[in-house]
Amino acid sequence: MTFSSGPVRVRVPATSANLGPGFDALGLALGLYDDVAAEVTPGGVRVTVTGEGAGELPEGERHLVATAMRAAFDVLGGQPPGLALECVNRIPQARGLGSSSAAIVAGVLLARALVADGAERLDDDAVLRLAAEIEGHPDNVAPCLRGGFTIAWTEPSGARAVSLAVADGVRPTVFVPAERGLTATARAALPVTVPHADAALTAGRAALLVHALTVAPGLLLPATVDRLHQDYRAGGMPGTAALVSALRATGVAAVVSGAGPTVLALTEVPEGFDPGTDWQLWQLPIDVSGARVTRGRVGHAERDPVAAGRKS
Repeated sequence: MTFSSGPVRVRVPATSANLGPGFDALGLALGLYDDVAAEVTPGGVRVTVTGEGAGELPEGERHLVATAMRAAFDVLGGQPPGLALECVNRIPQARGLGSSSAAIVAGVLLARALVADGAERLDDDAVLRLAAEIEGHPDNVAPCLRGGFTIAWTEPSGARAVSLAVADGVRPTVFVPAERGLTATARAALPVTVPHADAALTAGRAALLVHALTVAPGLLLPATVDRLHQDYRAGGMPGTAALVSALRATGVAAVVSGAGPTVLALTEVPEGFDPGTDWQLWQLPIDVSGARVTRGRVGHAERDPVAAGRKS
C-alpha cells in the first residue's frame, strides 16, 4: 500500500439527527464546521486540538479521529508508521450537534485520502457503512458525509442513505446550552416498548416531515410532533424540554437536536423571543456539500475557530 506524501485536510459539518419524529433515521447537515488535517509521519500519533474540546480531548491514539483513521486503514489494507493530526473544532462537544460523527467521518475520509488508491479500495458507500459501524447508527454520519437532508437506514450489509434537497423556507436556528449531554445517557432513558398509538402517530409525522422539509415548509410544525423519544428524555433535560415547548407555543417547529441538549428550530424564530441567558442562539445555513477533502494543512486564519467558525 502506498501512502500519499504531504498533508490532506477535510472540512466536516455539524449535523442534527432525528428532527423530531425521524428517530435514528433523519438528519440535517448544518453550516458549522470542524477542519482536520493529517499526514503520515515516521512514527507515533500526535494530535493538536484548537477550539472546542481543546485541553479536554485526547491528543494521541485515543482521539476519535485517530481511532476512526486506524479502523479505516485496517479496511484499506495496512497501517502507516505514524500520524500527525491538527483539529480545529467549532462543533460543540456533547451537545447534540454531531461532534462525534464529524470526528469519525473526518478520520475515515482522511485515511482514504492518505492512501494512493484509497477511493478504489474504499468507495463512498463503504465509507458510510464504516462510519456508521464505528458510530453505532447512521443518522448523523449520513448528512455529515453527504450534506443536506438525509434518510438513513441499516440493512444486513450495513448502513445506506439517500439525500434530498431541502425546500426554501427552512431556516435552522440552534439554541446551544453550556451544559452537556451524553447520547448513552439519553438512550438509557428510552423505554423498551412504546404504545402502539404513539408509534403510529410518530410514523405518520415522520412521513409528513419528509414532505414538509422538501416541498411544504408550512407543515413543519405538525410534522415535527414526536412520541417516541423526546418526552421520555425530558426529565433528564428539563431546560431543553421547556424551551422546545415555549418555541412550539409560538408556532416554531422546534425539536431536540439529536440526543440534546441543543434545541433545533426549523422555522423562523419570532423577533424578540428570549430563550434566557442559558442559551446561545446561532442561525446556521443548511450545508449542502457534506464533508470535503482537499490537499494541504488548515490555513493560518482558520486556526482561529472564532474568526472562521460559527456566527451568532
